[in-house]
Amino acid sequence: MKTQNTKRKSSRVNDFVIKMATVNGTGSASANGLLLKALFRMGIPVVGKNYFPSNIQGLPTWYEIRVTGDGYDSASDEVDIIVAMNAQTYQKDLTNVQSGGWLIYDSTWPRSKLLDRSDITVIGIPFSKLCIENFDGIRSRILMKNIAYVGALAALLSIDLDIIKSLLDETFAKKKHLAASNLQAIMLGYNFVRENVTYPLPITVKKLSKTENHIIIDGNTAAGLGCVYAGATVGAWYPLTPSTSVMDAFQSFCTQFRKTEDDEKNNFCIVQAEDELAAIGMVLGATWNGARAFTPTSGPGISLMSEFIGFAYYSELPAVLFNIQRTGPSTGMPTRTQQCDLLLCAFASHGDTKHPMLFPANPEECFYMTLAAFDLSDELQTPVFFMSDLDIGMNDWMCRDFQWDNSYKPKRGKVLSADQLEKMEKFYRYLDSDGDGITYRTLPGVHPKGSFFTRGSGHNKYGGYTEDGDEYQEVMDRLKIKWNTARKMVPKPVIKYSKTNEIGIIAFGSSDGATKEAIANLKKEGLKINYCRIKSFPFSESIKNFISKHKRVYVVEQNRDAQMRSLLSLDLEIDPCKLHSILHYNGNPIFASVISNELLNCEARI
Repeated sequence: MKTQNTKRKSSRVNDFVIKMATVNGTGSASANGLLLKALFRMGIPVVGKNYFPSNIQGLPTWYEIRVTGDGYDSASDEVDIIVAMNAQTYQKDLTNVQSGGWLIYDSTWPRSKLLDRSDITVIGIPFSKLCIENFDGIRSRILMKNIAYVGALAALLSIDLDIIKSLLDETFAKKKHLAASNLQAIMLGYNFVRENVTYPLPITVKKLSKTENHIIIDGNTAAGLGCVYAGATVGAWYPLTPSTSVMDAFQSFCTQFRKTEDDEKNNFCIVQAEDELAAIGMVLGATWNGARAFTPTSGPGISLMSEFIGFAYYSELPAVLFNIQRTGPSTGMPTRTQQCDLLLCAFASHGDTKHPMLFPANPEECFYMTLAAFDLSDELQTPVFFMSDLDIGMNDWMCRDFQWDNSYKPKRGKVLSADQLEKMEKFYRYLDSDGDGITYRTLPGVHPKGSFFTRGSGHNKYGGYTEDGDEYQEVMDRLKIKWNTARKMVPKPVIKYSKTNEIGIIAFGSSDGATKEAIANLKKEGLKINYCRIKSFPFSESIKNFISKHKRVYVVEQNRDAQMRSLLSLDLEIDPCKLHSILHYNGNPIFASVISNELLNCEARI
């Protein structure tokens, strides 16, 4: 079996991975965020990945920071430093450290026999003892123990202590006493290392200038902000991991920006519904009345919404559905990531239905694609699925600061005004007058001539009820024409092509970063590969052309059953034998090594 050589030099600058192993609910999130932001403030590209359980507290949790001067944004399978703060996971944490790496643990209670591995360096720091001696109260000691490892890492890795201090001042600007206690804990770890441990480690950080005009943000926050800028005023949802924070962000931004001039009234409506079906029903009621409305959910929620999704498709109502995908089937693993709802969303509901889908690759695209989702939904008068996932939605990404075009105006599509209706002899809701499959619609109360029945039952092109087979088929054929119109309107794929390369890779969504890194690594192995990143469904003809120009095309996706491969074959009528799957579905973000190793193995068999 041929695999990539992943051996890394022991001495490196701005190129390593730290993994913190802690217990959920012990304040480690604050410590990890402080570390990430400090490195970012030093101008060094970073990415943070949170591996957390689906309970409130008490179970193991891990947070991984990848320091990458090259600016890669995917997770890495090469862990250089483990900060082992959870005795229950010592054995597992020990196996995660690559050869030549370091394990840092709380030596208050020595556990040397559990940490017996000759090819790594074990550093014991008595975090608990230090905090017991310097802080009162059990809760304070637990919280400060995790903050103390920030100081230890600052000394070991040469992280700028002044930046950490300024971050504490910003974080606790209104609670100065908390800034002081956190700094005290940090200095306990920092000074212990300086007095007792050989420092810095062979892997260190050095200031760069690669984070200017960049921000640290998660995809759900970016999408929530995008909803505000897109003009959304109504949101309805039922709480569900990992999508709830989309609505949390939307509510927070609306509270800031969607108030009347006197700040006394809200210019928005947010409803926590009794279930997912009710939530999408509220969204459809709002869009029927002319509002821009949305619901955030995940796979289980989409399943429960299917009845109303089909109604929206057939009655031709706009709606934006944010599917922050998680591991299934059933309730699966709610706090793990996958790209496993493609077929569910593409054909949601019963009968002949097809729905546009957008695939953001990072939080930056979450912001801009949110605007595109609302515009497309209005223009096409149909539900549009925003296909993010837990990795994008809830993890910390570095991306370019968002730029806003003040000339942006929402694209509302074919909505008739009162003047237009006044000049018409008769309005028919489902009559295609332009040949693009998209009919004109009206909003309630605009003009008496604009009244019509919104029908999810059989209807003809005039909007009347029918059970006539020919009339029904005529409407369904028009919807097929609209689908082909949508094909020309959705975001185009990103294609990097050279006619000298015989191999192509297709990826989408959160697999993008790992795929690009894998392509760069494979180039070093002498393998040159063309790349196509899918941004939307229905698929562009350019994707079909990309596939036809290569001897072999690999499709990278994070699910078991090769759903994107199936969808490509169905939509573009491509021979599935030409598409080779690279699959990853253990619930963790995909690594570049998974892609490159699998591709090399496949190529060796050919």
